[in-house]
Amino acid sequence: RRQVLEASQQLTEIINRRAGEESPRRGEDAETAAGEEESASHCLWVDRFTPRRYTELLSDDYTNRCLLKWLKLWDTVVFGKEKPVKKAQPSAEAHPRLRQPKEQQNKWKSKVQLTEEILEAELDQHKRPKYKAALLCGPPGLGKTTLAHVIARHAGYNVVEMNASDDRSPDAFQTRIEAATQMRSVLGADERPNCLIIDEIDGAPTASINVLLNIINRKEAEAEAAPGTGRRRRREGGLLLRPIICICNDQ
Repeated sequence: RRQVLEASQQLTEIINRRAGEESPRRGEDAETAAGEEESASHCLWVDRFTPRRYTELLSDDYTNRCLLKWLKLWDTVVFGKEKPVKKAQPSAEAHPRLRQPKEQQNKWKSKVQLTEEILEAELDQHKRPKYKAALLCGPPGLGKTTLAHVIARHAGYNVVEMNASDDRSPDAFQTRIEAATQMRSVLGADERPNCLIIDEIDGAPTASINVLLNIINRKEAEAEAAPGTGRRRRREGGLLLRPIICICNDQ
């Protein structure tokens, strides 16, 4: 009987001890859950339910596809990916009955297909898109910045955002653009090229806009031979090798 009583007393002490240890933990868990609920209640719905993937975008599908298509045209220059070769279609000479005027052929193509063909056809000699910058315009709250961030990450870029109305100095504006488009970003073991997003471009002064245009329209750094010497010198700056997305409210 003594052994049974001693064993029951020890068991009771162990149960009481564990209950005392778990009670503060339960209180901490309750406080943590309450804190999470309170933070969630103060979080705006636009932040809580903002799209984070391409499939979650609610904007116009035509705009989404065009912007993504334009970003993918940079793959050869940025990522070193060769453009996939399309299968050769049977010529019209082999099928004279199917020969149709070009206007009639384009009549049955969708707006997205026509835009994609135009984008693919207009590549420069360096295999870059003809248009080096994209412009998203629309009223505030439309989701332009979210669209740019989501599609840039979807295309494999690290997003670098700057506000054009903050940097009023053209020199500072040029420094930030060149730093974002020429330097690599290292995020731990993941190294991705930058995609520059310039927000509120309509608030930038004219001098800053001219700086941006000079960077976009900059030609290849041509080597010029100095007279009387065999040395060559290069112009300041190089080709723009990274995409730039500009955002504005007033086009």
